[in-house]
Amino acid sequence: MSSPQENTQSSDQVQRFLFDHTAVRGELAHLEQSYYEVLDRHDYPPAVEEQLGQLLAAAALLTATVKLEGTLSLEVRSQGQVTLMMAECNTGAQGGDQLRAIARYTGEPQGSSLQELTQGGQLVITLDPTQGKRYQGIVSLDKENLALCLEGYFANSEQLPTRIWLEASDQKAAGLLLQQLPDDASNTDPDAWNRLTHLAATVQKQELLNLEPLTLLHRLYHEETLRVFPPHQLKFGCTCSRERTSEAVASLGEAELQAIIAEQGKIETQCHFCNTVYTFHKQDLPEILGKPGANQLPDGHKLH
Repeated sequence: MSSPQENTQSSDQVQRFLFDHTAVRGELAHLEQSYYEVLDRHDYPPAVEEQLGQLLAAAALLTATVKLEGTLSLEVRSQGQVTLMMAECNTGAQGGDQLRAIARYTGEPQGSSLQELTQGGQLVITLDPTQGKRYQGIVSLDKENLALCLEGYFANSEQLPTRIWLEASDQKAAGLLLQQLPDDASNTDPDAWNRLTHLAATVQKQELLNLEPLTLLHRLYHEETLRVFPPHQLKFGCTCSRERTSEAVASLGEAELQAIIAEQGKIETQCHFCNTVYTFHKQDLPEILGKPGANQLPDGHKLH
């Protein structure tokens, strides 16, 4: 897989839009460079890449839709061939929201659909706002694809009719979301929801992946009164750091850390998301142990 051009106009953004005089809004996500950064750090089979790309696009869409300030994570867990998939979107970073993702699987996956890869699996949706309470919802992966599972989540938890389309290739991932808002006096087009979702359902995979957002919206809705907002930029980014890792290492306690250094000469942890390796030596222990520590390693880390 070759790296996309950094200046590609369609690369890595969420485009918000709404339809005047209706109770319908939408989001269109397009990922290229950030998706490349995820795949470049791992060697996933094509079927896993496709499902992980859809999960990453969904994380970008949902973060924009719920207007979260904080972290949104989508975590798939199953006893099937793909045991874990996780995509995360962190807002507030300079230059755009940060995306990261990871997958774990056993053997060479057979099949390509979500159900084939994650039999009996569940999707855990976690909203962790900068201010306010943490929220977590669980969705059964009992439908044909991830988009349908997420539509069920919105219908049951949010009571908002929502349609979602997700696609991914080995180079790009994209998603389209339409949502019907509570009706009010400004809605003078009662048939809008049925008409607009019908038009969206005509979108083809290659159109969603390859067309510029404004071009795609024009192709679908050139006869509608569409209001398009400035795009919100996205980029790959990992929340791991030496500071956070050292605090987690401190939670092992001095005796355990001394034993690891005596046996291996150093302590190493590696972030599973970005593959960054953090190394600590004996002379680092006083500073590490002076930190308050944490109860566990940051998500996606392992000790060596």
